[in-house]
Amino acid sequence: MTQASYKQFCPLAMAAEILCTRWTVVLIREFVAGSVRFNDLRRGVPKMSPTLLSQRLKELECAGVIKRKLSRSENGIFEYHLTEAGRDLGAVVDAIGCWGQKWVKSAASLENLDVSLLMWDMRRNLNSTPLPRKRTVIQFLYSDLPASKRNWWIVVEPDGEVDLCWSDPGFEIDLYVTTDLRTMTSIWMGVTTIERERSRIKFSGAQCIIKSMRSWLGLSPFAVVKKMVA
Repeated sequence: MTQASYKQFCPLAMAAEILCTRWTVVLIREFVAGSVRFNDLRRGVPKMSPTLLSQRLKELECAGVIKRKLSRSENGIFEYHLTEAGRDLGAVVDAIGCWGQKWVKSAASLENLDVSLLMWDMRRNLNSTPLPRKRTVIQFLYSDLPASKRNWWIVVEPDGEVDLCWSDPGFEIDLYVTTDLRTMTSIWMGVTTIERERSRIKFSGAQCIIKSMRSWLGLSPFAVVKKMVA
């Protein structure tokens, strides 16, 4: 690891030498969420430079947290998988996330809006079960963002596979959702609900998809944790 050693025999101190460098716990969150490829990891940590990401991957591999291996599905592509030690960190990530949801003020969290990260998280947490058994396309329009970041498409295939597009995929749109980024982020975090924000969200499209939005919308895994601060 790049930081200086704490020079303590305490297991907490030794674990902190591995886990408490910048971006490391957030990167482990991405592994726990299921990302295994470099580009997918980058989408989960979009403000982390590729150089630093490569460095942290090497450090975690040396520490025995992840293992680099060739993809079984694509030649020449490497993937990064959690080892047994890495999988044990799932409980750590969950505990830290629950603490943050419970005790960090919402206003502080909502100062750091990032539409690409929000949509990536919504995509991988989306529940396809309530949606029709056909290709379903949902377009999100963020009215407060510049044109280059305003439109996003989530495409859900009949088998449940979910894809995120930042350019028009060319399919018929089943539902348009128009809102602002802060409102959608607040809903995703569990700070508020779709029902409370109906005046800030405009829907156009299939009524069955609108009515089931609370069920299929991919919220934060920590959204169920009750906040103890405003």
